[in-house]
Amino acid sequence: LIFQKCAHLRLVCRAEHKPYYRSKLWWCGISLLGLGELGNFTAYGFAPITLVAPLGCVSVTGSAFISVFFLKRTMRTADILGGTLTVTGIFLLVTFTPDAPQELTAREVKNYLVSWPFLVYSIVEIIIFCILLYFYKRKAVKHIMVLLMMVALLASLTVIAVKAVSSMIALSVKGKMQLTYSIFYIMSVLMAISCAFQIKFLNQAMHLYEATAVVPINFVFFTTSAIISGVIFYREFQSAALLSVFMFLFGCLLSFLGVIIIARNKKEEHLQIPFIDCGHIPGQKLTGKIQPDSHSSCYGTLNKEDDSVKRQS
Repeated sequence: LIFQKCAHLRLVCRAEHKPYYRSKLWWCGISLLGLGELGNFTAYGFAPITLVAPLGCVSVTGSAFISVFFLKRTMRTADILGGTLTVTGIFLLVTFTPDAPQELTAREVKNYLVSWPFLVYSIVEIIIFCILLYFYKRKAVKHIMVLLMMVALLASLTVIAVKAVSSMIALSVKGKMQLTYSIFYIMSVLMAISCAFQIKFLNQAMHLYEATAVVPINFVFFTTSAIISGVIFYREFQSAALLSVFMFLFGCLLSFLGVIIIARNKKEEHLQIPFIDCGHIPGQKLTGKIQPDSHSSCYGTLNKEDDSVKRQS
C-alpha cells in the first residue's frame, strides 16, 4: 500500500501525466499486496483464527513506520507509543494463544456446521445483520458504526470459510485429499460472497468517513468478530486455562489501543481559504474583502450605492 501511495504521489508531481497502471512502483505494490494476502490466507490453515486475526495490527503499525521512509512523514510520539503497545500485545497473543489442533478435515468442518452453538450463533448474527441492513436500506442510516458492524458480521463468516478452505487445501497438499468433498466448494462460495459484500460496505464507510476513524474501528470490530467465530465454530478455547484466556484478551486490548493511538492521532490537513478581493464592481460599493464561508453558499455582502439594501453575492 505504501508503494502504491508513492507511485501516485510521483505521478502527480510529474509534468507529463501517465496512467498509474503503467508505473513499475505501483505494480510492485500490487504484487507485494497479493503476496501478503496469500500469506495471510495460508496462515489460517496452520494457526488458530484467534491468533491470525489479531495479528492484522502488524499492518497498521508497519505502515506507520514504513511511511516515515517512503512518504517522508514525521515520526510522532503517538506512533512510538502505539507501536510499543502493539508489539507488547502481539507478544502476549503469541505466547498465550490456545493450543488447538489445526488440521481440519472435511468431515470435521461438516460437524462444526451442524453443531448447536454455531447454529444459535448464526441465527443471532443473521437477525442482527437483517436489522442493520433494514436501517441501511430503508431508513438510509449510513452511520459508521452501522456500516462497520455489518462488515464485522460478514467478516466472521469470511474467517470461518477461509480457515476451512485453507486447512483442506493444506491437507490435500500433504496427501490427504479433501477437495473431492462438496463442503470444500460450499465454503469457497461462502468465502467469495462474504468477501464481496464485506468490501462493499467497507468501501462505503471509507467514502463517507475519514480513514483515521474507519481503520481503528474496523480493526477492533473485525478482530472481535473473528475471535468469537474461532471460539464458537472451531472451539479454540475449549481446553485453555483461565490465566491463558485472560492474558490473551489483555494482549488483544493492548493491540487495540496501539492501533487506535496510531490511527486516531494523525493531524488532518486543512486547506487555507484566502480572502478574495473583488476589486471595483460598477454600481456596487464594496463593504470589505469577502471571506468564503465553508458552511454556506454565501460569499459576502455588497451594498447598493443608492440604498442600504444588502444582497448576497
